[in-house]
Parts: sequence; structure tokens; C-alpha cells
Amino acid sequence: MNSYKAICLSALITLSQGVAAHTQADSTTLSYDALLTHYEYDFKVNYFSFNSQKQSLKMAYIYLKPTKADMPVVTLMHGKNFNADYWTHTAQYLQTQGYGVLIPDQIGFGKSSKPTNYQYSFAALAAHTHALMSSLNINQSIVLGHSMGGMLASRFALMYPSTTRKLILLNPIGLENYLQYVDYKDTNFFYKNELAKTPEGVKRYQQKNYYDGDWNATYSALTDFITGQIQGPDKEHIAWVNAKTYDMIFTQPVITEFNNLTMPVKLIIGTRDRTGPGRNWKKAGVSYELGRYDKLGKHAAAQIKNAQLFELDNLGHLPHIEDFSRFKTVFNQALSQN
Repeated sequence: MNSYKAICLSALITLSQGVAAHTQADSTTLSYDALLTHYEYDFKVNYFSFNSQKQSLKMAYIYLKPTKADMPVVTLMHGKNFNADYWTHTAQYLQTQGYGVLIPDQIGFGKSSKPTNYQYSFAALAAHTHALMSSLNINQSIVLGHSMGGMLASRFALMYPSTTRKLILLNPIGLENYLQYVDYKDTNFFYKNELAKTPEGVKRYQQKNYYDGDWNATYSALTDFITGQIQGPDKEHIAWVNAKTYDMIFTQPVITEFNNLTMPVKLIIGTRDRTGPGRNWKKAGVSYELGRYDKLGKHAAAQIKNAQLFELDNLGHLPHIEDFSRFKTVFNQALSQN
């Protein structure tokens, strides 16, 4: 067996073992601290240390070097309710195609530092990610952002256009300027909501909003870290950090700057998605329907000078989880086309 085939086989074995390990968890006994110390990722986790806002921070990340010469690195940016680990299948696939893969846990998420006295912003997270890339001598990267990671990836591309070889947005939130339609809520509002979360409530929300009522062991495994932190020793700490990172979504829009993007931009949209932050506290008299991704993808693509839209009918907020085979088809096109 040549080395390339060995890498591919090893990737598939690692993936199957990782999924099995997560799906065997007993959710009633899960307990994780703020840093997910005992929650195992499918890849080796490294740490990047730096100072920001008078604090010493550590950024967890996964870095898989290219398996073919001259292939670029793809940087994967996670959503708000996720961490680096849900990119496993995507990362393994990219490796079989020869790409390098960088997967950071942003500050405030996953295994990274979660300071409570911190001004969270997409600009700050983008700067941290850029510093991480510089430390690894990654001068250019294809940047892919999903959900909240789409807002971050957009801000990154606006701040570092020469570093962003291509921008791929996978069912990003932020395709509408939320405060145009919804009332502003103080961080205390979100903190109260976070403290009230239950494992069953998390399941109900994701089952309804992400998977159109479907549920299986794979989907359930993606909620294990949330369940463990709800039942863990740092519940209040996590709730406050989660509340603070909600503020970015509502107060730091990116859609208003899409016309400034200069690199090729690919939008991959599961059109069944109806994710609409703030839907339950719309301004009085507002009839606008939030989260219509069957319309939002087209509208966003029209704002961007060099955009290409790929729509996936009957897929929701996580096409790469819900149907990787269909996602892979358009992902290949997004990666290969200028």
C-alpha cells in the first residue's frame, strides 16, 4: 500500500472510531468542564498561546498538513453551537484530496480559553485566527465558515483579503442585518436563557431547526459536549460566555459589507434552513420573515462581485452533516472553480 492510500485508509478508520466513541456516550452521566478537558476530539489538539485584552489566552486548534505538494490549506470555522470536532468528516475528505486543513476552536468555544471579562468580536476572533495562521507559516488559505463561522469567515476575508484565497460560506447566519428587524437584547437576557437550557431542550431545538424532525446517533453525538457542560461544574461560566458571544451576531453585521469582498466567494446553501436569530423578539409591526435561506442565498450572491451560489434542496442548516454525499458534490465545485 502506498503512503497516500495509507493516509486515506487511516483517515477513514479514525473517522469511524471517533464517531463510535461519541455515539456510545450515556448522556445522563456526561459532565464536562469549560475547556472540555475530557471530551475527546477525533484529531490531535494543539494550542496557540497569545495575549489579548490584558489576558493570557490559549487557542485550541487542529492542523493537518497537505498530503499533496502545492495544495492549499483550507481553514474551517465552526458555528456557535459547535466546535472543531464536527468538521471531522470534512477534514478527512479534504485530506484525501491532498488539502491541508486548519480547524481552530475560537476563543470562547470548544477547548479554547473562555474569558468572562472579554470584549468578544468577530474582528478580534479573526485577528486571533490570522495570528495562528502566521505562526504556522500559512500565508494564504481557502476559508470556509459555517453558521456563525460564516460571519467570522466574512469578517476575516474583509480584514485579510490577501490571506483569503477563496471564501466559502456554508449556510452562514448573518445574511440579514438582524437589528433591522428585531429588538436589541442585553447580555443578561441571553444569560438567563442559557442557564435555563436542558439537554432535552437542546435536542428538541436542533431536531426541529436543523434536521426537519429527524434524529439519529450522529446528530445526538454533536450535542454531547453541550449536554456535558450543562451538567458540568462550569455551567454558569459557560452560560455567561455563550451569552456574550450572542451579542456579536446581533451587533456586528457583515452583510452590509459584502460588496467589498474581492476574492472568489462560493455560497453553499441548504435551502430548507430557516435559522433566524431574534425571530421570537421581532420589532413591533415587522412582518419580515427571518431565515428564508431559499431567498437569502440568492440575495447575498447578488451583493458580491465574484460570487457563485450552490443550492441544495431539502437540506437544512448542516448540509455537511445531514448528507455529506450531496454536500461533497458542490463542495468539490466550490473548491476547484475560480
